[in-house]
Amino acid sequence: MTDEIEVTGEALADSLTAIRDREPLVQQLTNEVTKNDLANVTLSWGALPVMADAPGEAPEMAELAGAILLNTGRMTDSNIEALHAAGRAANELAVPVVLDPVGAGTTPTREEVHTSLLEEVEFDVIKGNYGEITHLAGAKAEVKGVESVGEYEEITESAQALAATTGAAVVASGDEDVVAGPDRIYRVRAGDEMLSRVVGTGCMLGATLAAFSGSLENGLLAALHGTLAYGLAGERATDLEYNGPASYRVNFLDSIAGLTPEVAAELEPTDRIERVR
Repeated sequence: MTDEIEVTGEALADSLTAIRDREPLVQQLTNEVTKNDLANVTLSWGALPVMADAPGEAPEMAELAGAILLNTGRMTDSNIEALHAAGRAANELAVPVVLDPVGAGTTPTREEVHTSLLEEVEFDVIKGNYGEITHLAGAKAEVKGVESVGEYEEITESAQALAATTGAAVVASGDEDVVAGPDRIYRVRAGDEMLSRVVGTGCMLGATLAAFSGSLENGLLAALHGTLAYGLAGERATDLEYNGPASYRVNFLDSIAGLTPEVAAELEPTDRIERVR
């Protein structure tokens, strides 16, 4: 893909309208900590959530899905089996698949699961924090539990390297989000520090990218617009009164629902996106 992606308010509004028009069923295999938040985020964007993660049903539900999120936060034998089965079924049906490689590089079990998923499943979007993306790209990274720690000055190169080897659009979330395809890299400057104080906001970004992927034809467009919309909602959440992380979380969910196509069309987000190369 060589055409430049539009990042105007009108273009973002078109993407949000596509979600509401298509109402894709987003199948999500995720962890128990964030399951309810992911369902609410998906619904707030205008898509339909379903949490079908049993090994037998997961590939069956893929036949009905508009997109699938594989979040590897839960490492039970049955969930690992379901992740692979759903991913393979989605590929056979040409259903977009988003990978959220939670805690990549922290344990041998996660290493094995992520390696096998990348070998067996083709992904449209891969989303992780700086450490997770750096690790999957084959560079040295430090991930403590599921959190990225340390400095990642080469994150743009790591994200693009992973995009080049997998063919996926890659989103590296951090102080500034990096969105990379095999032939281009963007930096997205949107969001608020409060997002880092609420458990599960990274997983919620994964659900967001799945909703956008199930509605748009281009994976990089879905990754870029989804990341931008998510960050803008995080900022808009601070416009409402809150007392701390718990009340901010409620504001954030409301802000996602409130970021309608009509609202987006009035925004001027061009300066939030930098084309790095």
